[in-house]
Amino acid sequence: MTSYADRTFTPPDRIRNFCIIAHIDHGKSTLADRMLQITGVVEARDMRAQYLDRMDIERERGITIKAQNVRLPWTVGGEEHVLHLIDTPGHVDFTYEVSRALEACEGAVLLVDAAQGIEAQTLANLYLALEKDLTIIPVLNKIDLPAADPDRYAAEIAHIIGCEPDDVLRVSAKTGVGVPELIDAVVKQVPAPVGDADAPARAMIFDSVYDTYRGVVTYIRVVDGKITPRERIKMMSTGTTHELLEVGIVSPDPKPSVGLGVGEVGYLITGVKDVRQSKVGDTVTSQRRGATTPLTGYREPRPMVYSGLYPVDGSQYPDLREALDKLQLNDAALTYEPETSAALGFGFRCGFLGLLHLEITRDRLEREYDLDLISTAPNVVYRVHTDDGTELTVTNPSDWPTGKVAEVHEPVVKVTILAPSEFIGAIMELCQSRRGQLGGMDYLSETRVELRYTMPLGEIIFDFFDALKSRTRGYASLDYEEAGEQQADLVKVDILLQGEPVDAFSAIVHKDSAYGYGTSMAAKLRELIPRQQFEVPIQAAVGSRIIARETIRAIRKDVLAKCYGGDISRKRKLLEKQKEGKKRMKTIGRVDVPQEAFVAALSTDSSATDKTAKK
Repeated sequence: MTSYADRTFTPPDRIRNFCIIAHIDHGKSTLADRMLQITGVVEARDMRAQYLDRMDIERERGITIKAQNVRLPWTVGGEEHVLHLIDTPGHVDFTYEVSRALEACEGAVLLVDAAQGIEAQTLANLYLALEKDLTIIPVLNKIDLPAADPDRYAAEIAHIIGCEPDDVLRVSAKTGVGVPELIDAVVKQVPAPVGDADAPARAMIFDSVYDTYRGVVTYIRVVDGKITPRERIKMMSTGTTHELLEVGIVSPDPKPSVGLGVGEVGYLITGVKDVRQSKVGDTVTSQRRGATTPLTGYREPRPMVYSGLYPVDGSQYPDLREALDKLQLNDAALTYEPETSAALGFGFRCGFLGLLHLEITRDRLEREYDLDLISTAPNVVYRVHTDDGTELTVTNPSDWPTGKVAEVHEPVVKVTILAPSEFIGAIMELCQSRRGQLGGMDYLSETRVELRYTMPLGEIIFDFFDALKSRTRGYASLDYEEAGEQQADLVKVDILLQGEPVDAFSAIVHKDSAYGYGTSMAAKLRELIPRQQFEVPIQAAVGSRIIARETIRAIRKDVLAKCYGGDISRKRKLLEKQKEGKKRMKTIGRVDVPQEAFVAALSTDSSATDKTAKK
C-alpha cells in the first residue's frame, strides 16, 4: 500500500481539520492516542501514552504545553478521508496556543470529564471556538469511571451550547469505547475547508520550531493554491524569500510529500537558521506571481505577568539571549528585553501569560539549553501620573518615580470561577480579601455555580489559585482575561539596610498591604543576611515613613578572654573601647549581602529560601 506522502493532493472535500479543546486532565492526549491507534497511524508496538506530547516536561507534569498536529486517514461509507487533528493545551496560560490552533480548523471536539463536568478554562476555550464560528462536537469522556454521571453533565453541556442532551457523544478514551463513532461524527459534521486551488498560493504559519540540524521548521495551513518543493517562497510580513528544501505532512512523524494543497496542514523547511525569519501569523506565498493580500494574522498576545530572568553565572548571558531567541520561535507568547540589576547583574525582563507559563519557560530554558537561572518575583505593569503631569509606565519597582505621585492605574482582569455551590461563601470571602468586585453569579445546575469577579491582576498572580484550591478542596476551576485598568491606591515599599535603600528588595503593593509586605520581608532578610561586626537595622519604608524594623545583632568578639581576673575597671575599660570601635565601624561600615540572600528573597522558588537559610 502506498503511503499518504506519495499521493497527489487530497481534494478539499475529503479533508477535515479539527482540534480537541478540554481542561487539564480531562483526557485530550489519551483521546488523541486512541485516534492514532484506531486509524492505524501508529502501530500497537510503537504506542506510548501521551504520544503527541514530545517534551519531557509535558510527560512529567501530565499536561500539554505545545499544540501538536497529526494527519489521520479514515474511511466512511467507502470514501477515504484525511483528518488533521490538532491536540491543544488546556491551561489558561497557554490560551494563545489554543487560539492559533483554532485558526487552522473548521471544527472542535469539546471534551468534558464525565466525573467532573465542564471547567472554567474549557468554557473560555469553547467561547474562543464559537467566536471563530467552528462546528462544536460535544463529547463526554471517562464514562467507564465509577464516579461518572454522564446524564447530569450531558444536560449541563446542552444548556451551555444550546443542543440536546442526546447529541452529546459518550466515549472512554482509555478503553476506546465510542471513539470510532466520534471520528465518524467529525467526518459528517465538520465542514470541508474552502479555498481557491487555482489562485496564487497563500498559507498561514500557525507554529514553528527550531531544529539544530535542519534550522527552522515551519507549520502551515494552506488556504489558497498549492505549496510544492523546490519553488521559491516569500514571507509577506518580512518580504524575505527562500527556496523550499522540503514540504511534508506529520503522520505522526514528519514525512516529505509532493506538496500541500487547499485545506491541507503540514510543514516546510527552508534551511534558514535565523529564527526571526519565520513569524507565527505570517502569510507564505510564491515569489513569482504570488498573492498581494496577506491572510489576517493573529492578535499579538499581551503579557500579563513580568519577571526578570538572570543567569547565576554572568558569563552565561549571551547563551541566555540565544536560548530566548530560539524558545520564542517555539513559544510566540513569550516577550523579553534586556535589563540590568545592581544585585543580579545582566539579564532579561520577560513577559508571560501567567505563572505556569513563567515556570514552564524557566524550566525549559534550564533543561533544553543547560542554563542555571534566577527568576525574580513576578509583577505587573502600572501607569503612574506624577504631580508635574508626567506619565510613566512602571514594570519594575526601581522605575517608580521619586517625586509625588498623583494617581496610579493598575491592570484588572475578569475572573470566572466554577465550583460546587457549597463553597460560595469561602470563594466570596477570598475574592473580597483580594479587592475583588462581584460581577455576577449563575447556577449551571443545582450543585454547580459560576462566579464572575473583576480583580486587580497584581492580586491573583502570586498564590490566589493555590488559596482558591485549598478553600474548595480542589474542586474550583479558574479562568481570567484582561479587562482594562483601574485607579488604585498603590505605594512603593522600600527596604533599607543601614539606612540605605536596596532597589532589588522594593515592591509595589496596595496601601493596606504595605505593612504586611514590609514586616515579612524584613523578617526574611534578618534570617538570610549574615551577622556583621556591628548592629544592622533592616527597615521597611513608604516614602520617608518607617513602617517595620528588624535588627541583625552584631557579632561580639570576647575582648575579656585575655583577662584572667584583676580589677573590674580594666575589664570595663576594654568593653568601652570595643563599644567606641563598633560605633565608628557602624558609621563607615558597609553591609555585605551575599548573592544567596538576593536569590532567596527575590526568587519565585520558595525552596531557594530554605536552602539559603540552612547555609
